[in-house]
Amino acid sequence: MTDENLTEDGTWNLAGDPFDTAPAGDADPPIRQRFDDFMAARNPGRVRRIVVGWWGAGYEGHTSELPVRLLSGAADRLQNVRSIYLGDISQEQSEISWIEHGDVTPLLEGFPKLEKLVIRGSSGLRLRPVRHEALRVLEFESGGLPAEVVRAVGASEFPALENLDMWLGVDEYGGDATVADLGEILAGERLPSLRHLGLQNSEIQDEIAAAVASAPIVARLEALSLAMGTLTDAGAEALLSGQPLTHLRRLDLSHHYLTHAMMDRVRKALTGVVVDLSDRQEEEEDGEEVWRYVAVSE
Repeated sequence: MTDENLTEDGTWNLAGDPFDTAPAGDADPPIRQRFDDFMAARNPGRVRRIVVGWWGAGYEGHTSELPVRLLSGAADRLQNVRSIYLGDISQEQSEISWIEHGDVTPLLEGFPKLEKLVIRGSSGLRLRPVRHEALRVLEFESGGLPAEVVRAVGASEFPALENLDMWLGVDEYGGDATVADLGEILAGERLPSLRHLGLQNSEIQDEIAAAVASAPIVARLEALSLAMGTLTDAGAEALLSGQPLTHLRRLDLSHHYLTHAMMDRVRKALTGVVVDLSDRQEEEEDGEEVWRYVAVSE
């Protein structure tokens, strides 16, 4: 028997019906029924990747705590899972900053063999410092990543982590992290295997660039991304004036506010590096106000 929710490569697409408006207190919300039906009828040992979609509208009180609890509670039966994507929710279903979460730590605690965790959305998102031996990829896609989560990542021990991407976002949507909150990540003592670091989509991209320019972790990176944010000539100048970046294979600065002259300087200074300077933005002026925007906010 085949199952449209389980692909040949072992991907389980777990999602409720976005047209079902059952309240959060419903004893049998759609995603729970989908979970129960699958676990009763299929062999959970075949699942290698779980993509969690619609779990209910945030304005009705639904959060990711339900699917997190369901999955972590069945982790012993899902022993071959290596990848989890939490929040495969389209813009038509919910804007990214309206996706409601809770504590996602149980996914790391319950799946010690997990190699990849991607989380989309960050409203209400919580994470406690953990040690995880197998995780290789950790990504946060958000319009505003809470400082508490950023600090928890820095305080966690991920000896195998190779790729870390964080869309930091804007304060208006909960992205209140400062450069100080990134301190443990930039020090890199708990991330010995990291080769790609993305600190992206930030309204303080210049400050982050200045911190990166002297960060110990940069020396062992192969790829660095400061894309999607409000990077200006000041941030680029800090990068060029800091530690050498010529060892990088790739530097992603796309969606930026650099002048053409600075773009030329960056290219000439890093001739052996693949530098992405695409998607140049123009500042917007309103009287004495100058407006710059990140790529993803609401």
